[in-house]
Amino acid sequence: MTDHIVAPADELEEGGRIITELNGREICVFNIDGEYYAYNNWCAHQAGPICEGNITGTTEASFDPESLEVSLDYCREGEILNCPWHGWEYEVKSGKCLSRQKVQLPSYAVRVEGEDIIVTL
Repeated sequence: MTDHIVAPADELEEGGRIITELNGREICVFNIDGEYYAYNNWCAHQAGPICEGNITGTTEASFDPESLEVSLDYCREGEILNCPWHGWEYEVKSGKCLSRQKVQLPSYAVRVEGEDIIVTL
């Protein structure tokens, strides 16, 4: 395991991201609510550049068996990373795919040490 300095922490604002190359891999670091998350820039679907996608919410459905009505609600704004190629959705804080239970973005340990963001590969 090797530590890599990605950037000074003050260069990555809340809600922002930095995509960089470390050891031949594109790695993205997100700053979400002051916490840092690092993932491969690789979608499990067709290897699209997941980290270049928008951070949005998602639509959840519910079904009322008594009325037989289905309702759709837009929720979780700012928590979902969308692949720009085909729209696969992942939780930005965990890397878990919303549509496939066993799919998760490859992630890396990330921390701030001194003034720098450090990713461990």
